[in-house]
Amino acid sequence: MLKKSIIIADSSTIGRIGLNAIINTMDGFDVAGEAENNEDVFALIEKNIPHIVIIDFLSDGFDIETVVRIRRSFPKVKLLAITPLQSGATLTSALRAGIDSYIKKSCDIPEVIDAIEKTSEGDSFYCGKILKKIRKESIDITDLDVVDYSCEAIGLSKREKEVLGLIAEGHTNAKIAELLFLSSHTVTTHRKNIMQKLGVRNTAGIVMYAVKSGIVSPNRFLFSN
Repeated sequence: MLKKSIIIADSSTIGRIGLNAIINTMDGFDVAGEAENNEDVFALIEKNIPHIVIIDFLSDGFDIETVVRIRRSFPKVKLLAITPLQSGATLTSALRAGIDSYIKKSCDIPEVIDAIEKTSEGDSFYCGKILKKIRKESIDITDLDVVDYSCEAIGLSKREKEVLGLIAEGHTNAKIAELLFLSSHTVTTHRKNIMQKLGVRNTAGIVMYAVKSGIVSPNRFLFSN
């Protein structure tokens, strides 16, 4: 029987060893390679075209841009994130970037196995603690369309870029109005125009564009609690 191939992308040696041990107990799956950084994972994907990439995009050597690039370059490859529990902003951004399934590193082995099997079948899988976080922060999974990362330029004005950057940093409309000496109504109008131009429907989409464009660093929100 042809086995489904998996690439493990994690800078943690212990993390890679643990996943390898789990996958080796599963029928129908095989580890095609291990990556410790961005360069390694793309070389392995190009060489093997795996069914699944299991990735800790928060570990050293990786970031949210890794997910974006994999999804853009290899749209048929399934992406299973396995990280420590993070903020709602991190979860939302990861799902919008193209993550198919998301589990915690502290999940039990049966849950990891379920996640791999379900993801390989084209389903999305979230462990109990991730689901609890999603519900607690009222994240609507059905509303998280994957961002279209085309190369077309977005025509944002200087003021809109300022507002976009402050939104991505987590400021409220009232705070942005105070910082830029604008009325709250003007800030609301700028926000609506920005979302329309970017083709997104929520703050998560604005954040992802800001990170992708280098307007803000992913570290501003990826490791918040």
